Amino acid sequence: MTLTPPAQTLVPSADALAPLKLPEELRLSVDQFVAVCRANPNAVLELDASGHVIHMTPTGSETGARNSTLLILLGLAVRASGLPVKLFDSSSGFRLPDGSVLSPDVSLVRQERWEALTPQQRRGFAPLCPDLVVELASTSDDGPRGLTALRHKMAAYQANGAELGWLLIPEQQAVEVWPATGAGEPQRIEEATSLDAGPLFPGVRIDLQEIWAP
Repeated sequence: MTLTPPAQTLVPSADALAPLKLPEELRLSVDQFVAVCRANPNAVLELDASGHVIHMTPTGSETGARNSTLLILLGLAVRASGLPVKLFDSSSGFRLPDGSVLSPDVSLVRQERWEALTPQQRRGFAPLCPDLVVELASTSDDGPRGLTALRHKMAAYQANGAELGWLLIPEQQAVEVWPATGAGEPQRIEEATSLDAGPLFPGVRIDLQEIWAP
């Protein structure tokens, strides 16, 4: 499919503050998706395996604060563990083996996998699935940040090689732990107070009380 020329912008001017609108039937290759992202640097987009563009609306303030806390806590845990891993925030996109481009809220990639990439691959959407992925569900189940959509994302991470996934559900103070492909179904932890990534990531443990706090 050929993209429209730059004269027909996919995103209105910043002054208009209108949402991004794309035809439902639009399907893009990864290269076309990259071109769209470059032309619309203020839009937060993902690409599913079928080539459908997913427009990620901004989070609510409460969810944004929780996401920041999550990033800080996981970063401190990684530093304390001394593990050779790279930590990524929610603005980092990854090109998964199935052709999708997804951005976990927080993720870890083992250092040796990161170093195996070329400088060009590191500057773009790294062509790999993170080893540990974490998603934080919003209050509403509607849209791409809702629980239903995030479960589809977790299944995609699992199918594309993630070793471990955590889906945090603050409204229920629960966590779904998604294992690697073939290792069984997700395990739900009710009234979760902490998470431990060992033995896959020894020493990586986070307290959830700060994240659950309103």
